[in-house]
Amino acid sequence: MTEGNTEARYSRILVKLSGEALMGGADYGIDPAVLKRIAGEVQEIVGLGVQLAVVIGGGNIFRGAGLARAGMDRVAADHMGMLATVMNALAMQDALESLGLYARVMSAIRINEVCEDYIRRRAIRHLEKGRVVICAAGTGNPFFTTDTAAALRAIEISAEVLLKATKVNGVYSDDPVHNPAAVHYTRLTFDRVLAEKLNVMDATAVVMCRDNHLPLRVFNLNNPGDLTRIVRGADVGTTVTCE
Repeated sequence: MTEGNTEARYSRILVKLSGEALMGGADYGIDPAVLKRIAGEVQEIVGLGVQLAVVIGGGNIFRGAGLARAGMDRVAADHMGMLATVMNALAMQDALESLGLYARVMSAIRINEVCEDYIRRRAIRHLEKGRVVICAAGTGNPFFTTDTAAALRAIEISAEVLLKATKVNGVYSDDPVHNPAAVHYTRLTFDRVLAEKLNVMDATAVVMCRDNHLPLRVFNLNNPGDLTRIVRGADVGTTVTCE
C-alpha cells in the first residue's frame, strides 16, 4: 500500500502513548495543542473504519520507577503512576469527545465514579461499536510498565499490530539525540531486540509480543500524520516482527 491510500491496512490496532508525549514542549502536565492534534489523528483513523484502542502512560505527571529510585516504596510509587495514567486517559477521552467521537476509559483498578473497569469482553464490544477504548492504570499491578500493559491489552483484544509512539522515528542502535552516528533500523526481529538490548520496549513486553506473534511498529508521534500514514500502509518508523 502507498502513503496516499485512502483505505486502512488494519481493522483493529492498539496505540501506546507515553505520558511524556502529551507534554509537548513543556516540562510537566498536558499540552492542550498536542492533545488536540493526537485526537484529530485518532478521528481520521476511526473514520477509516479502524477499531482503535489506546494505552497511555503517566510519565508526564508521575513515574513510579523514578519515585522508587528517589526512596519511595515501589508499590506506593507504582500506584501513584497508575493514577496518573487515569488522569491522562480522562483528558484524552475529553479531547476525543469534543470532536464527536465516542470513547470509553477502562481502568485496570476500580475507580467506578470516573471510568469503567477494564473487562476484556466489554472492551471488545466497545471496539465493535466504533468506540475508542482508552486503557488506563497499566495492568493494575506494581512492577509492570505501561509498555507491558500495552502488549497485554493488544493481545487480549486481538489487535493486528501494536503501534508505539515515541519521540524519534523508530529504533536506533544508540540514542540519536546524543549520538548523530546512530544507525536507524527499518526492520528488526524481537530476538535481535532482546539480544542487543535495543531501547524499544521493556523485555517483558517484547517477549509477550514475540510469543504471541504480535507485530510492533515504533514511530515518531511528533511527526504529524505519521500515525495515519502507518494505518494506511506506509512504511514509517521501525517494524519489529518474529522473523
